[in-house]
This record gives sequence, C-alpha cells and structure tokens, in this order.
Amino acid sequence: MFFTLFAYLMCLYGNHKTSAFLGFCGFMFRQTNIIWAVFCAGNVIAQKLTEAWKTELQKKEDRLPPIKGPFAEFRKILQFLLAYSMSFKNLSMLFCLTWPYILLGFLFCAFVVVNGGIVIGDRSSHEACLHFPQLFYFFSFTLFFSFPHLLSPSKIKTFLSLVWKHGILFLVVTLVSVFLVWKFTYAHKYLLADNRHYTFYVWKRVFQRYAILKYLLVPAYIFAGWSIADSLKSKPIFWNLMFFICLFIVIVPQKLLEFRYFILPYVIYRLNIPLPPTSRLICELSCYAVVNFITFFIFLNKTFQWPNSQDIQRFMW
Repeated sequence: MFFTLFAYLMCLYGNHKTSAFLGFCGFMFRQTNIIWAVFCAGNVIAQKLTEAWKTELQKKEDRLPPIKGPFAEFRKILQFLLAYSMSFKNLSMLFCLTWPYILLGFLFCAFVVVNGGIVIGDRSSHEACLHFPQLFYFFSFTLFFSFPHLLSPSKIKTFLSLVWKHGILFLVVTLVSVFLVWKFTYAHKYLLADNRHYTFYVWKRVFQRYAILKYLLVPAYIFAGWSIADSLKSKPIFWNLMFFICLFIVIVPQKLLEFRYFILPYVIYRLNIPLPPTSRLICELSCYAVVNFITFFIFLNKTFQWPNSQDIQRFMW
C-alpha cells in the first residue's frame, strides 16, 4: 500500500523515474502490484490523451455540428484513439514520458520467464480464472465503505429514472450480469476451509444457504457500479478507462474472495472522487471507527478452538 501510493504520488508530481522505482518496490511485496505501476503509466497516457481529445473536440465543434446518438460518443472516442495511435510523433512522445514504466514492465516479464509464472509459492492454490463476480463484490465493498458519498435518496432517484429512461439497456446489462454470476462464480478451497475469516461466514451462511440470493443481488451490484462510475465523472474519460481496466485485471483473475484484495483499488478510487462536505467525511470516519472497533473487539474477545488443535483461533479479515 505504502509503495504503491507513493509511486502514484510521484507519478502525479511528474517524477516518473522515482515512481517506477517505487512501483518496483511495491511489486516485490505483491506481484499483482505491477498492474498499479501500469496504472501510473496509464495516468500519464490518459493525461496526454485528454489534452489531445479536448483539442480534437474543439476543432470538430468549429467545423461540424455535434453527432447525436447513443453510441456516437463511443464511436468518436474509438476513431480518435485509432488516429492518435497511428501518429509516430504521438507514440514517441508517450514513450519518452513512460519509458521508466516500460523498463519495469520488461523486468516483470523477465521475472515471469525465470520464475515460470507470476505466482511465488503454492501455485496450485493461486490459479488464475475469469471470476467476473469479483467486480460485483468490489462494487459492494466500495458501496459499503463509501456509503456517505455513494448512497443517498437523490442518487437512488437518479438511478431509477435512468433505468426507466433506458430500460432496454439496463435489461441487457442485468441479463449479462446474471449470466456472469451463473457461469463464473467460484468458491476457492481456502474460502470454504478457513472459518477464521469473515468471508467464510458470508459465503457459507448467505450465498450457499440461499442460492437464489446471488441473482437477486444483481440489481444492487448494478446500482453500486453505476454509483461508483457516477462519482468519478469529474475525472477524464481516459483516466476512468485506465482505472477500470487495471481494476478488472487485478481482481477478476482472483479465484479467492478476499476483502484485502479490494483495499488498494478502493483507496485509489477513494482518493480520486471530489472532496465531499465535512459532514460526509465525519460520517465516513465514524463508519471506519465502528468497523475497526468491532473488528478488534471480536479478534481479542471472541476466540475459539479447532477440534484437532489446542491453539487459540481468532476471527480476522
């Protein structure tokens, strides 16, 4: 966490050599942190793309009337990216800005070749898969811990009006989400074997007991995802693109449902939403304080023993 956030800070200050070095330090602690070094490089690229995109929009507004249609903006962005990437001048400029991160990427590739994979340790327990519902779990996690910013009557009203206005689109999103939950939900052996972790009880007493619940929660997942995206609308579209791509790469291949996997992308998300009113910050701080108090209280006082061991066991994240 420390090295990754420090790398991000140095990236924002434009000190990319230091940022890449700190990204390397973060990678030495956890190999998937290489994605957040890529995110730092993507942040630089997104900034340049945003500048060029604003210039392009200004030119088009001066020459042509705006194109209307539900997918017009998406089509324009794709055309812009294709044209931008075809320019050697643009690519060379981006290379000059991001070469420290590119070098780090080559070091990572060398590590993967020498190590025979990204995993260090028990590889049979860390197999990559397409665990798409991890995105839904992350959205829920983020909605819970940022509820003062993401959950309000006005937000819910706006969301419901959008559902009413774009009913077919939301129906398609819902059907696709239900399919992803149906076909790509996995339960790691660690999740089912270790009753010291809260996720064990969430899975065993909720999802396993009420199989239909994982489908009934899909509308809540969609609301959470929309609310998160809506809270980032002040950020440029290319920044959002980079963030959600990195988020996808970091958490979807993880078979194990583990809250700690969500903490780093959550903190990066939280740092990039607009500064909320003081009242919401106090509410957020109070929520964190309560969660920490309960967590420490349970850890210290609610101990138990396994039948085959005399060691004291404690509940933990």
